[in-house]
Amino acid sequence: MMVTGDRALLVKDKVTETFESPVSVRDIEEASHLIHQVGRTTPLIQSMFLSRKVTNGEVYLKLENMQLTGSFKFRGSFNKINQLSSAEKKRGIITASAGNHAQGVALTAKLLGIKAAVVMPKAAPLSKQAATKGYGAEVILHGDNFDEARKFMELKAVQDGLTIVDPYNDPAVIAGQGTIGLEILDELWNVDTVIVPVGGGGLIAGVAIALKSFNPSIHIVGVQSENVHGMAASVAAGQVTTQSTGSTLADGTAVATPGSLTFPIAQHLVDEFVLVSEEEIATAMKDLMQRTKIIAEGAGALPTAALEAHKIDKKWLEDKKVVALVSGGNVDLAKVAKNIDHFFCQDPTGHFVG
Repeated sequence: MMVTGDRALLVKDKVTETFESPVSVRDIEEASHLIHQVGRTTPLIQSMFLSRKVTNGEVYLKLENMQLTGSFKFRGSFNKINQLSSAEKKRGIITASAGNHAQGVALTAKLLGIKAAVVMPKAAPLSKQAATKGYGAEVILHGDNFDEARKFMELKAVQDGLTIVDPYNDPAVIAGQGTIGLEILDELWNVDTVIVPVGGGGLIAGVAIALKSFNPSIHIVGVQSENVHGMAASVAAGQVTTQSTGSTLADGTAVATPGSLTFPIAQHLVDEFVLVSEEEIATAMKDLMQRTKIIAEGAGALPTAALEAHKIDKKWLEDKKVVALVSGGNVDLAKVAKNIDHFFCQDPTGHFVG
């Protein structure tokens, strides 16, 4: 069901009146018109496995792993870069990314004939490095994590006069990611609960604005790894803070410090945050592959992990229409094989033996 008309827009506009949001639903609607000139409207499918096993409701998977570049990140990148001035495009662009935003920027730059450089952490998945290079961008490996790569990007942008395409802390990027929310409403207008992976916050900020603008009663859940959950820690503290205790399978969301723009949006519009363990992420990746035939990277499996681990109160799930966002599918085959081996090394009691 498409939400149109002045009455609907009046309802939408009231959502962001309670705080100064850098993005409106109108921005998201404009981004949708632009992005869908090239990008895909990704499938929304019901998972009978998750519906029966976990919720006693209806669980749908929004398959952003089937978006161009294999991730939702193409949306925000395409919307942002298309809005740059001719002079900015001519000078070239730069970004920092663990991999998915890198590919979105690289493909958009190729489509528009713009020179692009991408700073990635040294441990960025090889498949994401190769894909980014394949789209024609210059890949620079620097730092042991995203935050170190980001700092180097900021220095290089000044040195070389390049325009930064921020992976999440930018209104145009947030608006681009929010188009996912509009697509969910187009297909499932009476959705009750939406579960979203969270890193720097661009995805959940955009989706929350889109959904809450239509229906403020939609329950929005953000999911992060126990090892890296800067946004959840910041919301709990009431201010932007940093949190990281190690690496995570959900490398696409391994952002220790959330964005200054995305934080207040999440603080006001996201109903709750839950954390999942590395084992729970691995299990979700395995079950998505085995039971639903979906290849999801760690970040893309976070919502499924939260469902399977019963981290969300049943009142938001039972007899409800639930959407779990599979944000991306860019995972190294070696990591997939390792995950499979991990579960095949269980003894008959379910305990790991190797």
